[in-house]
This record gives sequence, C-alpha cells and structure tokens, in this order.
Amino acid sequence: MTTSDYGAQQIQVLEGLDPVRKRPSMYIGTTGPRGLHHLVYEVVDNSIDEALAGYCTDIGVDINPDGSVTVIDNGRGIPTDLHPTTGKSALETVMTVLHAGGKFGGGGYKVSGGLHGVGISVVNALSEWVNIRVWRDKKIHTQRYERGIPMGSLEAALDPSHPTGTSISFLPDTQIFTGGIEFDYSTLSGRLRELAYLNAGVKITFSDYRSKESHIETYCYEGGIKEYVIYMCRQKEPLHQDVIYISGEKNGVQVEVALQWCIDAYSDNLLGFANNIRTIDGGTHLEGLKTVLTRTMNNIARKRNKIKDNEPNLGGENIREGLTGVISVKVPEPEFEGQTKTKLGNTEVRGIVDSLVGEILNEYLEFNPHVVDNILEKAIQAFKAAEAARRARELVRRKSVLESSPLPGKLADCSTRDPEEAEIYLVEGDSAGGSAKQGRDRRFQAILPLRGKILNIEKTDDAKIYKNNEIQSLITALGLGIKGEEFDDSQLRYHRVVIMTDADVDGAHIRTLLLTFFYRYQRELVDRGYIYIACPPLYKVERGRNHVYCYNERELQEHLHSLPSNANYTIQRFKGLGEMMPAQLWDTTMNPETRTMKRVEIEDAAKADRIFTVLMGDRVAPRREFIEIYGPKLNLIDLDI
Repeated sequence: MTTSDYGAQQIQVLEGLDPVRKRPSMYIGTTGPRGLHHLVYEVVDNSIDEALAGYCTDIGVDINPDGSVTVIDNGRGIPTDLHPTTGKSALETVMTVLHAGGKFGGGGYKVSGGLHGVGISVVNALSEWVNIRVWRDKKIHTQRYERGIPMGSLEAALDPSHPTGTSISFLPDTQIFTGGIEFDYSTLSGRLRELAYLNAGVKITFSDYRSKESHIETYCYEGGIKEYVIYMCRQKEPLHQDVIYISGEKNGVQVEVALQWCIDAYSDNLLGFANNIRTIDGGTHLEGLKTVLTRTMNNIARKRNKIKDNEPNLGGENIREGLTGVISVKVPEPEFEGQTKTKLGNTEVRGIVDSLVGEILNEYLEFNPHVVDNILEKAIQAFKAAEAARRARELVRRKSVLESSPLPGKLADCSTRDPEEAEIYLVEGDSAGGSAKQGRDRRFQAILPLRGKILNIEKTDDAKIYKNNEIQSLITALGLGIKGEEFDDSQLRYHRVVIMTDADVDGAHIRTLLLTFFYRYQRELVDRGYIYIACPPLYKVERGRNHVYCYNERELQEHLHSLPSNANYTIQRFKGLGEMMPAQLWDTTMNPETRTMKRVEIEDAAKADRIFTVLMGDRVAPRREFIEIYGPKLNLIDLDI
C-alpha cells in the first residue's frame, strides 16, 4: 500500500459494542473455555457487588437445558429510568454502552470488583441473545438483546408482590466462541463456592438443568474465609487447632486474613482476593501480608530466644512452610493490571495490610505462646533443611556446569540460546531418549532422558531433593533456582518444558511425579504456562499404503467403524515411545506443524493444592477414600492408557 492509498477511508471507527466483537480477547482474555466462563463471572460479580453494598442476600445461578445461563439476585435491580446523557433507559445504557455503570464514584457502590464498567455490556456483545428482567418500583421491566442490539424498547408491567432484583439470561455466541459454548460444572461451582466463602452469609444456589437429573448445590458460609481455610486444610493435619483470623479497616480499606499452618505440608498456599476477584498474579495485598508475617515471626522468635543474636533471621519461605492462608481486601478505588484483573496495584494497600495484620497478629501470638512456638519450631526446621539443601544445591549450580561437565541425565541440548524459542522434552528411559534425540529438530529441541521414577517431593525434605540425581538433572538443565526463592525468568533456559512419557500406567505415574515436582518446587513454571504434556499416539492403523495414527481407544474405534466392513488392515499398538521410529515420533509428537500438546493450567488453586495433598501426600486414608469415590466413575475408554 502506497502513501496515497492510505487515507481517511482506511481509518475505522468502531461504535457501540463493535470493539468487543471485533477484539473479544481484549475484554475477556481469551475466546477459549476461560473466556467463556468469564462471562458468567462478570454477571455474578454484579450481584456480589449488590451484596457488598448491603442490598442482596440471595443469588441464583442456573445452567438451563439449552445451555444458556441465568443469574438472578434480590438486589435493588438495575435502574430503569431515563439516563440524562444517552437519552436511553439506564438499563439499556449499561447493556449497550462501554464504560457505563454505577461504579465510577457516583455513590452507587462503595466497593466493587467492576472497575472498568464493561462487564455486562461485554456479556451482551458476546452473546447470541440476552433476556433481562428487572423488578423495581413494584414493576417488572423486560428487554431482549441479540448480539448486543436491543430487540424493541424496555417494557414494563405491574408486579407489586415480587421483591426487587435482577435476572439476566444469556447464551454465548458460537460466532465468537468457536471452540464450543458448553459450561463446565466444576469450574463454575469452584468459583461460586469461593465467592460464598469470601462473602460471609450470602447464599448462592447453583443449579444445572442440562440432564434429566438436575444437580443443585447451595453455598452459604457464615464463617467466611475462616471456613474456606478449614475447607482447604481438611485433608491435612493442623499444627494449631484454631484458624488465626484477622479483620480490620483503615482508610476505607477492609482487610480479612485467615491463616492455618499444617504439620504435613511443606509449601505454602496463599490465596489473594481484591474486591472478591482472585488475584492470581498477586499484588500489594499479598506483598504486605508476606512482609508482616516474616517480620512479626522473626521479632517474636528473637524475643522468645528461639533465634540467637548471632544467628540470621528466618526467611519468609521458612515461616510460610506449611501455611494455608487467604487474604481478602475490599478497596474503594482498586487499581488492577489488565481488564481480567489478575494483580492488585494499589500501593497504599501494602502498608494498610502490614499495619493491621501486624498489630492483631502480635496480640494473638502473645496470648497464644503454644501456637507461636509450634509455628516457629516448624519454621526453624525448614530453615535448617533449606540450609542443608542450599549446600547441596551449590553442587548443581548452573554457572559453568553445562559447559564444563556432563550432566547425570544425559542432556542433549539444542543450539539456540533463546529461551522463548527453546523447548526441552523430559522422556523416560534411554530407549525413548534415543528415538527423541534422533527425531528432534536440534536447533530448538533439547532432550533430557530420566531414569525410572523421580522422587515424590510431596513426601520428601529439601535436602534429599537436591541429592537425587534425576532432580539435579532437572534443576540444572532447566536453570531453576533454589526452592522458595523468587522465580528468576532470566535464568530459565526453556519456555516450553514438555513431559513426554509412555502411554501406560508407569508413564502416567512418572508424569504425575513430574507435575508434583513442578507444582511444589517451582509453581511459577505452571502459572506462566511453561509446562506442557506431549500427546503421542497409542495406535497406528495401516491399510495398504495408507496409515492413520489414533491417540486413544475412542479414536481407534471411531476410525475402525469408518472403514468398509471387508477392509484389510493392521493395528500397531505403541507400548512405549522407544518402539516408535524417530521419524514417526517427529511426525506425530514433536513436529510443531502437526503435533498436539496439552498446556498445564490451574483454574482452581485451592482444589489443585488439595488434590496434590490427597493423591501424593503421606496419608493413605484420604487417598483411599478419593479412589473409592471417583474410581468407579472413570470411563477408561477416555484415558490414554
């Protein structure tokens, strides 16, 4: 295009909700499953904001038989009178105008998670249809929208007996969510349960009417986040019986903290929320909490002579070992990073959390010396173990090891030094490693064979971790730091870490052990989306000169049923990666143009932490109970084994 071809006619002006339909990922993060469920969260958050304002006690969320969702509350109802600026009803204004809402300081809400005023209008824009009903002024007001456009004007009818409230039904648009619009029950139930814990006393009823047997659950927790911590620790052994609960308000910022240390946990699980929104990337509230915990515990340790004058302070990671905690702050003017609000940025919150928690925590621990002694004893043990681990870790420092001495794991490195381009495959055994090394693209693909099963670090102390050869290979090859230290992205040598194991029970176990290692040792790798699982085929069906790879039992049966009844074919089952020729492994599993990989993501941190504890921890009873409950429900044909 020449300069003369580029003029005013090439400048597009998107009006109304067109920007949302044009670039949906800017508003909901992704048009995949996470973005799909985000639509429900946006609508529910509006009802929760009514609860925060003191006007709503009951919220209902229904998945309807047609796959649409209805959210209903008994709040004040969206205003329906004429808006002075737009000339439309206030309801139509918030449904069709971006950055319109009652959360910009007009007195509608003191605290809100809706910062940008695009929530309900984005849902409207990305839905095939929206039906809205509002009860207020002893009337019912109704209006329908299709792909963001109102179908007629707002209608009103008398309904004097119905309490005030709002009902919003919507069906996501398949033109936007091309991967499907089926809502996952467990994903939604996890978020709704979380909201009920964060808002003590608010009742949330979740119903799924998609099958003949409807599924209905009610969440209501008078104990709030204290009950949330108890729920997360129910499979663990507590170090102290009572959950430490702290609450207070300063400069309009409300702070709630619940803490529970456990004997049989060796990492921390801290969840942060700001105005009910899960801040998965942390923020100033979590920074303030970590700082005050470290300072307070060290001060008390010195006062009680647990740490001598000539000894160093306990590290924050030592004090937080075994800690499960929730911090929830309510901020009048929240500053989030990004529309999906994953990190709180208000600098004043750090100091408020520090001062409020420090004062109340000090007082609690002064009156409960047995609690602080137990916590400090565990922290000091963690400190000693970390020091032993640090000395062992020095043996596997990356400084010059890769260049000067061979790695125990026989790393076959790639030629590129750009981590964003590089990927490493973790494979089991020398046989699979040999095929992978021959089949790979040496420019950007590295191979690290692992011998046998690595340690289950859910049951192992840090010193043993660093003395294990396979763990040393992993730490060194990837360029990871010491467990508990701040994650250093610049030291990471590969931005795609691919677990590639055999499609059998042993391979599944090794994959689980590796996932446990990454989740517990360096959680940031998972949170940033660096961990992947390779999907090698299980079968090869040959018919004449043609062949088809099938990746599980279901695909095999579907392919066989598609063949003529008199067809002659042979089926090869790959018992292990080592049985595949290097070219086959490249074509099916390693070639970026044709391969399928699963990226490991965490939707529900509390649930993930509990599952790792139950399935990989020391206690047998919870694991047996889990298997007895969920084992019979497994459909083995859906498994890749």
